[in-house]
Amino acid sequence: MISINNLSVEFSARSLFDNINYVINDKDRIALVGKNGAGKSTMLKIIAGLQHPTSGNVAIPADITVGYLPQTMILTDELTVRQEVRKAFSHIEEMQRTLDRLNNELAERTDYESDNYHALIDRMTTLTEQLAMQAADNGEAEMEKTLLGLGFERSDFDRPTSEFSGGWRMRIELAKLLLQRPDVLLLDEPTNHLDIESIQWLESFLTSKAKAVVLVSHDRAFIDNVTTRTIEISLGKIYDYSVNYSKYVELRKERIEQQMRAYANQQKQIADTEAFIERFRYKATKAVQVQSRMKQLAKIDRIEVDEVDTSHLNLRFPPAPRSGDFPIIADEVGKAYGDHQVFDHATFTIRRGEKVAFVGKNGQGKSTLVKCIMGEIPFTGSLKIGHNVKIGYFAQNQASLLDGSLTVFDTIDRVAVGDIRTRIRDILGAFMFGGEASDKFVKVLSGGERTRLAMIKLLLEPVNLLILDEPTNHLDMKTKDILKQAIKDFNGTVIVVSHDREFLDGLVEKVYEFADGKVTECLGGIYDYLDKKRLTSLAELEIKTPVAKAETAEAHAKKSAPAPTGTSEPRPARKLSYAEQREREKIVRKAQKKVEEAEAEIARLEQVVKDIEAELQTGTSADPEIYSRHAQANKDLENAMSIWELASLDLEELINN
Repeated sequence: MISINNLSVEFSARSLFDNINYVINDKDRIALVGKNGAGKSTMLKIIAGLQHPTSGNVAIPADITVGYLPQTMILTDELTVRQEVRKAFSHIEEMQRTLDRLNNELAERTDYESDNYHALIDRMTTLTEQLAMQAADNGEAEMEKTLLGLGFERSDFDRPTSEFSGGWRMRIELAKLLLQRPDVLLLDEPTNHLDIESIQWLESFLTSKAKAVVLVSHDRAFIDNVTTRTIEISLGKIYDYSVNYSKYVELRKERIEQQMRAYANQQKQIADTEAFIERFRYKATKAVQVQSRMKQLAKIDRIEVDEVDTSHLNLRFPPAPRSGDFPIIADEVGKAYGDHQVFDHATFTIRRGEKVAFVGKNGQGKSTLVKCIMGEIPFTGSLKIGHNVKIGYFAQNQASLLDGSLTVFDTIDRVAVGDIRTRIRDILGAFMFGGEASDKFVKVLSGGERTRLAMIKLLLEPVNLLILDEPTNHLDMKTKDILKQAIKDFNGTVIVVSHDREFLDGLVEKVYEFADGKVTECLGGIYDYLDKKRLTSLAELEIKTPVAKAETAEAHAKKSAPAPTGTSEPRPARKLSYAEQREREKIVRKAQKKVEEAEAEIARLEQVVKDIEAELQTGTSADPEIYSRHAQANKDLENAMSIWELASLDLEELINN
């Protein structure tokens, strides 16, 4: 569908991509991964046509549409949420205008037998069918469903977009993009501005309704649930596997180990051959054997081991000075902005050494409560900071507050004091800003590099209470793992505001949920909380959905029905005839058979994958194509799952109608 051909990009004589080739196919779900600064966002911009490569090209067929969501964008605030999102359907209005124009043209034509006349009719027929399909999708209902899925309330639909924060306005742009249903979706960190429930909704949308997807994300759970193919950018090259990220990590490790073993064996063979040649080079009786070995040596196809980026972050928080037993005691804390009560009656105690998470939808008060703790805003109730508590605060927008006109070195030099000033270069090197990187201007850094730089500033003073508001935004997965381990090893108290399930898992032992103006304590880890929350959400959904449907039906009836003239009973639905009933049963049986066949195919392919993986685990396979077979089997399994899902949906629709 989209072909990337011999793509190379250079910045200041530094090669970002070196002769890269790959294809994006229909229905591909691709995770674009790599370290911060590897070129992931640049790759998306090139595919979207917003940036040109140094050499090579991106071939996109004329009838393929591409939608792109960048990490940051300039937004206008002139319309309501509903009006702004309706822009997603502008293409339908354009199609209708084109059809009207063609109708007028057709009325004036008299060349009924000409090829042009028939071509005009064919085009009108195609446009009419496309418009009918769009009408069947019920754009208004899809718009509301999308906005609700992304966390908006119905009461938000007619509010001006200017009333929303930058994160919420990014959600509006995401809603517009999803509703356009482009052939290829390019998403750069789409989960950065989403809460956990909205992330789960987006996962469901991308897996069931989107076409081809190429996404950059550092939320491991999200990309594992959405993607079926992983392309890693590393040191200017790409490594392409037809599996999700977690499986890719395993296969990549196995591939490197296999290459290393094969390389070691070949090097031994080469050394032995060279030793034989050197030993008998001047012996006439061995001339034939020496010549044979020399030819053999020349014919050897040298094994190369994939180059691995071994640079890594060295992160460790300074030892925490001892604080009182209760760093934070909140009693009936509340915060309101005018008539809007963000939360109220928040009462809880955080003990020394505890690691807790603040979770909940955006706008429910997580960052607001953090600002209350920091003393940045007034509040009601009592909030006591314990004895000898020293707070280290990483704000959600910390990286964006850095001065872009300074270099990396100058940024740290301005805040460092005492002996630390003599070790700035060492500290920067530990955070992967060694050598020339320390002289880069902040404005040219990637989002992850800025976050790392902001984290250095946090580490310059020993603290015993870390408050981290969305610290993983823009961090690559390896850096997130290092940060997570550093927080685990930290002997002070930690409050983490995050929507990243994978990051919070195994890190926190208590969760505070912000919802409906309340702050609720939930003992246990993040997945204990999610299991409980999932049951609650389903119960709420079962209560709310029928009511909404009933209200919609009632409103529609009131609009379309004539003025009442009596108390007549509603007309009963028409019963199917015997022949119609038999035909319907036949269609249902066909649909059931399709589901059963799909289930049988899934079981067969699961066994194929299992057999190949068992072969891989033994490490004794001599088949060089085993990884290709494994990738193809997984791809076939994913296709079979998609076929089963579609067949199941068709069957469910037949049974319910």
